[in-house]
Amino acid sequence: MIGRTLGFYFARRFLSAVAMIFLSCVALIMLVDFLEMSRRVADRDAVGVPMVALLTIYRTPAFTEQLLPFAVLFGAMATFVTLSRKLELVVARAVGLSVWQFSFPPIAVAFLIGVFATCVFNPVSADFKERANRMEAEIFNTSSGLFAQGSAGFWIRQQSVDGQAIIQAAASQQGGRVLSGVTVFEFDRAGLLMERVEARTATLGEGVWTLSDARVVVPGGEQQAFSSYLIATKLDPKQIQETLVSPETVSFWQLPDAISSAEQSGFGAAKYRLQLQSLLARPFLLVAMVLIAAVVGLRVFRFGGVGQTILGGVLAGFLLYLGTKLAEDLGDAGVVHPIAAAWFPALAGIFMGVLILLHREDG
Repeated sequence: MIGRTLGFYFARRFLSAVAMIFLSCVALIMLVDFLEMSRRVADRDAVGVPMVALLTIYRTPAFTEQLLPFAVLFGAMATFVTLSRKLELVVARAVGLSVWQFSFPPIAVAFLIGVFATCVFNPVSADFKERANRMEAEIFNTSSGLFAQGSAGFWIRQQSVDGQAIIQAAASQQGGRVLSGVTVFEFDRAGLLMERVEARTATLGEGVWTLSDARVVVPGGEQQAFSSYLIATKLDPKQIQETLVSPETVSFWQLPDAISSAEQSGFGAAKYRLQLQSLLARPFLLVAMVLIAAVVGLRVFRFGGVGQTILGGVLAGFLLYLGTKLAEDLGDAGVVHPIAAAWFPALAGIFMGVLILLHREDG
């Protein structure tokens, strides 16, 4: 095994490179998102800079979760290339260290980063994502126009004693019990539109939705305003969870309960299963990124051609990430089992990296 001092040195260099790249990209994402949100709310006097800044903070973690694999890839490549160009890896190999030994510290750190991202960062990201959805619903559904709606939305169809209704909500919270930015189209038993209702929030009770700050329009009639308006329903929170609650707003620790609730209510739980397996596979995906970077580092100090090799490593990492997203889309559509969709890209990346390193190291 590699010595403790040298191992901690390689691990520290890798961690600092990943942190620098990750934080730089986070700052850039926040700046761009802040400017975009400022443009979108420019015509809303009630929305000030502090609210836009808070919304940007809430939205950022969900974006950075997608950024993490690339930060690990580029951080590992920067570490190996820098160590190689300064001849530090050459010296390490001269004293008998193999590629497996000097790659182990970054691999271990990447795995721990993945565990932290799954167990700690994801719950924070899920909570912030739900808060961001709620804030967006409040901002973009607060307007004097009757038909103002936000860009986000969930749709659900329900049957009740009064007939059929279609509900659109900009955001949900508390497992689907509370909806924000609500629009309801109510139809009679003959399928004719009876009324359209818009409300700030809708709270699910026993057999009824309670809509607050509601505005009701009946075909051929005038708009009416109600502080509270009731709509009958046969739904319960378990039944609407699969439809209204996005997996991105459910934390890693709550996903098993979400899967159980969806299955008990008779709804499919495929997207929750896929999210859970993707989070479990995340540490191994980051390990695959480090192995790709190790191939780049080994190539640099043995054969030269830094630019072409780095470009090849970036392309390989991008293809691995693209394959991960493609597999997740297939899993979400039900074409591929969630376990296979989540784990295959990460394991394939690890096996390919190991095979290439074995070939170049041992022939």
